[in-house]
Amino acid sequence: MQKIRIPGTQIEVSRVALGTWAIGGWMWGGTEEERSIATVHAALDKGVDLVDTAPVYGFGTSEKIVGKALEQYGGRDKIHISTKVALEWDDGDIFRNASRDRIMREVEDSLKRLRTSYLDIYHVHWPDPTRPMDETARAMRKLFDDGVIRAVGVSNFTPDQMTRFREDCPIHVCQPPYNIFERSIESDIKPYCEHNDIALMTYGALCRGMLTGKMTANRKFEGDDLRNNDPKFQQPRFGQYLEAVDNLQALARERFGRSLIDFSVRWILEKNVPIAIWGGRKPGQMDPLDDVFGWSMDGAALSAVDSILAEAVKDPVGPEFMAPPTGLG
Repeated sequence: MQKIRIPGTQIEVSRVALGTWAIGGWMWGGTEEERSIATVHAALDKGVDLVDTAPVYGFGTSEKIVGKALEQYGGRDKIHISTKVALEWDDGDIFRNASRDRIMREVEDSLKRLRTSYLDIYHVHWPDPTRPMDETARAMRKLFDDGVIRAVGVSNFTPDQMTRFREDCPIHVCQPPYNIFERSIESDIKPYCEHNDIALMTYGALCRGMLTGKMTANRKFEGDDLRNNDPKFQQPRFGQYLEAVDNLQALARERFGRSLIDFSVRWILEKNVPIAIWGGRKPGQMDPLDDVFGWSMDGAALSAVDSILAEAVKDPVGPEFMAPPTGLG
């Protein structure tokens, strides 16, 4: 497992992080604790030492499971926890709240659920336009200065928002969505982070399962599964994306002898992203982790990916549907 140091810190982490949104169950059709704990342990056994979670993932469920799993596994000083702040919920409704009071209250709740005395990376989950940016930034700066958090992160921020935030607090990590199908950060966020020594830690590597190569046109999603509301999974777009998946899978197999999963995560790392988040909810889903490393793509392969997308996906759409509202009601 390759590792990378986060600029401005002494933190060195694996280039693949475990994402635990699905483990929380909410918007993924439920969860099963023992299986989830086994999934965390399977990732750690493969050399992953960075686990990413958030309070809103199952309204505390994901953090509780991660905390229990890490306590059982042991070696907290060698495992890095990334979690988030500034999303509030009320009877299942989610809205943004990046006030100082919310941040200070929420960090204590996360520490308890995660069974730890400090957090390695703490992200503002979404920018809150209803609050002054300096209020949010100064609250995060205090937590950093006090040693409660070891690195400051922001998620889903624009470059302008990051610039305003950095007037009052350093940013060490930025967490936006990024995968073969969702690439809008290439025009602004990615170059901004590279220029300012901010480590990109991107989420959605497999595009909510689309890039596993296991989806079929008649796939149904149960309960509150977020893919019921994702435009990519609705026809006619779904058919376009599945055509691209078939062609990408053939490229991965014929050129590199790899599965589409390996290929999709490797693609992110080849695009000079320091850390890719790999989500999972079953231990077996961690098996391909070994196959992400030890090989690389050439320029022709990267160009072939672009050609496949241009030919198959005539009506592309981003991950905008996931953005939570800025206020309740």
